Amino acid sequence: MLGFWLNSAGIRQISRKLTLVCLACFLTGTAPSRAGASAGLRNSFHVSAVVIADHPVNKFIPPRSIGAGVDGHEKGECARMFTDSNIAEMRSAGLGPLTYRLRTELAGEVWHWNPQGTWSDPVHQCGYWTSNDSTPDPINLSYGYRLPRRGNTIDQANDDGYSRIADGDESSFWKSNPYLDSQFTGEAGNTHPQWLVIDLGAAKPINSIRIHWGAPYAEQYRVEYWSGDDPMHLHSDQKDEWRLFSNGEVNHGSGGDESTQLCARAQPVRFVRLVMNRSSQTNAQTSNDIRDRLGFALREIELGKTDTHDRFHDYVRHAPDRHRQTVIYVSSTDPWHRAEDIDSNTEQPGLDFILRSALTNSLPVLVPVGVLYDTPENAAAEINYLLRRNYDLEGVELGEEPDGQWVSPEDYAALYAGVARRLDALNPRVKLGGPSLQNFDEQLLTWADESGNRSWMNRFLKYVRSAGVRFDFFSFEFYPFDNLCADAAPQLLEIPSRLGSMLASLRTDGVPTDIPWLMSEYGYSVFSGSHEVDIQGALFNADAIGAFLTFGGSKAYQYGYEPNYLQDELKCSWGNLMMLQLNPKNDQLNRLSAYYAAQLITKEWMQSTNETHEIFPVAIKQKKPASLSAVTVYAVRRLDKRWALLAINKHPNRAARLNVQFSLPETRQPVGFIGDVEVIQFSRQHYAWRDDGPNGHPIRSLPPARSSRQASPSYDLPPYSLTVLRGKLPD
Repeated sequence: MLGFWLNSAGIRQISRKLTLVCLACFLTGTAPSRAGASAGLRNSFHVSAVVIADHPVNKFIPPRSIGAGVDGHEKGECARMFTDSNIAEMRSAGLGPLTYRLRTELAGEVWHWNPQGTWSDPVHQCGYWTSNDSTPDPINLSYGYRLPRRGNTIDQANDDGYSRIADGDESSFWKSNPYLDSQFTGEAGNTHPQWLVIDLGAAKPINSIRIHWGAPYAEQYRVEYWSGDDPMHLHSDQKDEWRLFSNGEVNHGSGGDESTQLCARAQPVRFVRLVMNRSSQTNAQTSNDIRDRLGFALREIELGKTDTHDRFHDYVRHAPDRHRQTVIYVSSTDPWHRAEDIDSNTEQPGLDFILRSALTNSLPVLVPVGVLYDTPENAAAEINYLLRRNYDLEGVELGEEPDGQWVSPEDYAALYAGVARRLDALNPRVKLGGPSLQNFDEQLLTWADESGNRSWMNRFLKYVRSAGVRFDFFSFEFYPFDNLCADAAPQLLEIPSRLGSMLASLRTDGVPTDIPWLMSEYGYSVFSGSHEVDIQGALFNADAIGAFLTFGGSKAYQYGYEPNYLQDELKCSWGNLMMLQLNPKNDQLNRLSAYYAAQLITKEWMQSTNETHEIFPVAIKQKKPASLSAVTVYAVRRLDKRWALLAINKHPNRAARLNVQFSLPETRQPVGFIGDVEVIQFSRQHYAWRDDGPNGHPIRSLPPARSSRQASPSYDLPPYSLTVLRGKLPD
C-alpha cells in the first residue's frame, strides 16, 4: 500500500498550483429541500474540479479492493437470505472480496463456530468450549452462547442481556477473564488489574460500598470516583480523572461480604470504579481447571450512603433486566458457559456454507476469531479447520470492536497476543490483524496510563510490539452518523472530513502506514433509518469509498450485503443497511439505491479487471468561496487509459454545473476531456423511496442513465446525484 495520507509536501505542491479550498469536498450551509430536478437545474451553482495528475495517491485492483461483509441474523433468516437466486442478485452488484463478521463478539457471547466440539467439563456439559477442527460434515449454521458470568449491563448486538453484578441474585456472579492472569500472559501478577464501573445515572451522595465477593476475590482493591461527566465516552479536551476516595484503598481483603466506609462525608458522584489487584486464586467449585480460580468474581455490589444512625441506603438498582438494573461496565468477562446458554434466536451462517458459496468470488476471505469472549484454543481450532479444508484466507481478524466494549488496550492486546501466538504456530503465512475499531470522532481515547497516555491505539500497538507478535493489517469501521432522525443533507457534507480526520488521528497514534488498512465495515449509521434506503444511502457509500481510496486505503467492505427487512430502531423512520430488500409476502427482491451505487462504482467508475488502477487527488474551487459547494469528485486512471471521474452532488435541491480540468506535469495550462465523453448518472429521476413505515419500498428503482456526448468544459450534476464522467485526454 502507498503512503496512507497525502504528506505535507504533496499538499503544499497542490496548493501552489491552485487556490485549494478543500481536497475533494466543499461544505454548504444551505437548507435542504425537496425541489424537483428541473427547479434544481434552474437554481444551479458552479464548481470547478481540477485533477492533480502529477502522481497517484493510491493504487488498487478494483475487484480485490471493493467488497462486502456477511453477518449473523435472527433465527431462520439465513435460509431466507442466502438462496441461490438471492446470492446471484447480491453478486450482480459487482462487489468483490468478502469478510465474515462476528456478531457473537458484540453480543458478549462465545461462538460455537462448529456445533460439534468438547467441553472442559463434559460430564456437566459446561466450562470452556473448543469446537471440533476435523469434522467431515460441512457447517451450515452456528450459534453463540450467552455468558452466565457476564458483567456488562449493555452489549453492542441485541442488547438483551444484563449484568450479574446487579441482578439481585446472590447465586449468580460476574467473573473476569482468566486469560488475563499471569498464568497465561507470563507477565507480573498486577499487570492487568480488572475493574468495574457503576453508573448511578445521576450524582448521588456516596460514602459507603458493600461488596459481596465470589471466588476468587481481590486481596487488594481500591474504590474511585470520576471527577467529570462521563468516563465511558471521552473527548480530547477532557481533563477529568479517576480520584481515590479518602478511605477507598483496601490492601488486605478477605472476601465474603465486605463493607467499607469510603469517606467521612458523603460526596455527590455518579460514576464509581472498583479496581481489583492480587487475586486470591481460590475456587468455590470442585474443579481442577486452573481457569476457575484465576481472576476476580463478584456476586453483588451495593453503593450508597450510611447515615448518622448507621442505616445504609443503597442506590444500586438490582434486577435481572437490562432496563431496570443500574448500568455496570466491566473490564473483561470469563468465557465459561453451559450447554443451556445457547442463544438460539440468533444464528451465524456456517463457515463452510459461506466459504463454499459463490459469494467469495473465488477470492480470499477475511475471517474472524473470537478474542474478548472466547478462548485461544477455540480460535486456533477454527483456523486449523479452515486451513485443513484449503480455504483461501485474506487474513484473520482477531476480535471485533474491543474499544466499543470498553476493553482497555492492554487487556485486548494481551488477549490478542495469546491468540496470535497460537495462530502463528499453525501457519506463519496467515495474516493476523484487527481490531476492527468502532467509529469515533477526533481521537480514540481511553483513561490515562501512568505516563498520561490516553491514546487507545498507541498503547495497543506498544503492547503488541513488546509482546513480539505479528500485526499484519489494521482494520476499522466507519459509521459516522448516530442521529438518523436528523436531516441527511448536512450530514452527507461531512463524510470526507470525518473519515479524513479519523484516519489522520490513527496515523498520529502510530498505526503503521506500510501495512494494509481495511475499512472492514462501513455504512451510514449503526442504527436503521430511512436515509439508508433512500438515495442518501447511495451518496454515502460512493463518497465513503472515494474518500477512503483517495486517503490511501487498501480494502473496503460494505455492510448490508444480504437482502434484509426494514427496522425502526430510533423510532423516527424505517430503514436498514442493505442494498436489497426482502419482501415479506414473496421471494421478490427490491433493488435499493445502495445496489445501484455499488454497480456504478465497480462497473462504471472502475473497470472490473484484475489490473491496477490509479487514483489521483482532486481540488475543488469556485468563484464564490463564501458560498461553499456540496460536490465531491474522485478521479481514477483506468487500465483502458481513460480517466473516470466519480462526481457526487450532495445538495438536495440544487444542481451543480461542474467544470472539469486536468493539471498535467507536462503542460502549463490545465486540459480537459477530448472526443466523446460517457456520462453515467443516477439521481432521483431513477430512484424514489416511499416512506411508509414497515411497508416502505422504492416506487421507482431504475438503473443509472447512460449517454455519450462531445467533450465540453462543464457537465450538469442533478441534485442528490452520482455521476461518472469517462473520457480521454489529449495525447
